[in-house]
Amino acid sequence: MSKLKLANGAAAIIAAGLALTACSSSDTPSTDSGSGSSAPAPAPTSESSTSAAASDGVTTAADVFGPACSQLPQGDAPGGLTSMGPEPVATAASTNPLLTKLVAAIGAVDGLGDTLNTSPALTVFAPADAAFDALGEAKFQELAAAPDQLQPILTYHVLGQRYDAEGLEDAGTVQSLNTAGGDIKIEGSGENMTVNGAKVLCGNIPTKNATVFVIDTVLTPGA
Repeated sequence: MSKLKLANGAAAIIAAGLALTACSSSDTPSTDSGSGSSAPAPAPTSESSTSAAASDGVTTAADVFGPACSQLPQGDAPGGLTSMGPEPVATAASTNPLLTKLVAAIGAVDGLGDTLNTSPALTVFAPADAAFDALGEAKFQELAAAPDQLQPILTYHVLGQRYDAEGLEDAGTVQSLNTAGGDIKIEGSGENMTVNGAKVLCGNIPTKNATVFVIDTVLTPGA
């Protein structure tokens, strides 16, 4: 797929929307694992830490679920759950083999990766590569030529509060940074969980400042 060419104005708009939940800005590149807020790293797996995690949306490698989780590298390999956990979300996503096209889109927007990395607590619904493929090349070219249409789509996939799967299920509906896009409806649970009808392929993925849910569809604001 060709890399998206976005105007600097669109980058500023997207970064401004995400900054609603950011604790500060950072000049550190998004590939620097040291960038990000002081949000706590995922707690060690234990009964007590699991209970604490349920209240703040923080997860561990033991909490992931979904059919695509087995496609992630194992152990400490880049893109594996152990290596992603201590990294801020944009940096972690850059190593995830399910998210190469999403990462390319983030990288095309100046400052967006750093803004994601420095936000203190996020939930990210991350479309898998196949979800972007389903849009078709023509649609991508249309969006690349109209960043004002792309901006609300990108921000609709990010929540300004951190949820784990249990928290999403309890909430039922959640609101993204694109407040004009309408509520996002959560249905089902576990491997049957859907996000506005999109199936969760791998959920509860831990990163330093966000919990990630890989989904099989690109969400459409206002749909």
